[in-house]
Amino acid sequence: MKQMALDIGLAPVPTLENFVAAGNEAALEHLRLWTANPMRSPVPTFLWGEGGSGKTHLLSAVREALRDHGARTGWLDAANLHPAEFDEAWEVVILDDCQLYTAEQQAAAFNWFVNAQTPPSGPARWVLAAADRPPADLQLREDLRTRLGWGHVFQLTALGEPERRAVLRRAADERGVFLGDDVMDFMLNRFSRDLSSLTMLLDQLDAYALRTQRAITIPLIKSMLDNE
Repeated sequence: MKQMALDIGLAPVPTLENFVAAGNEAALEHLRLWTANPMRSPVPTFLWGEGGSGKTHLLSAVREALRDHGARTGWLDAANLHPAEFDEAWEVVILDDCQLYTAEQQAAAFNWFVNAQTPPSGPARWVLAAADRPPADLQLREDLRTRLGWGHVFQLTALGEPERRAVLRRAADERGVFLGDDVMDFMLNRFSRDLSSLTMLLDQLDAYALRTQRAITIPLIKSMLDNE
């Protein structure tokens, strides 16, 4: 029976502070301003970019920051197959991975958007959305697609090699894990290079290293792949 490791190191929560903005400074500054100001403009914001460019990180970071300020948010992503009705207590609506929405999710997203922008009572709410392509290229119902694209639109670019290594190094440091250059080379060359996948791999390696009482090395990675 495998020994269960104690969960003593949780993956860091996405924040606006731990997002590496290289090339995406304008989008990050916009989100900082809108998140920090309770009198924020209700003009929608849309982020788009390839996988691994940080869209979900930023949306999650905004949700966490708003939660810290006591603001409630509505969140919809592709995993939420049966979305709830719009809640008037929401101050912000967040829509992630819009390109993957089913017909039911599109209907809910449209309903949330309309209710957020023209609520039955109270001020208009901010809508923050993201997808892997610009609004004009989304294969969504027309009334939703056009609404997603009428506000602030930012393209996110994925990190280059130096920045990607820096993020991975920092993530390891936050977990108290040492990654040698050879291990990092192996991870970047043999596995998916998007940061979410690399972070999940790092979590798996950290847990396996704790269980086996070994440092993270290339042989440990191969052992984990053989045994997990």
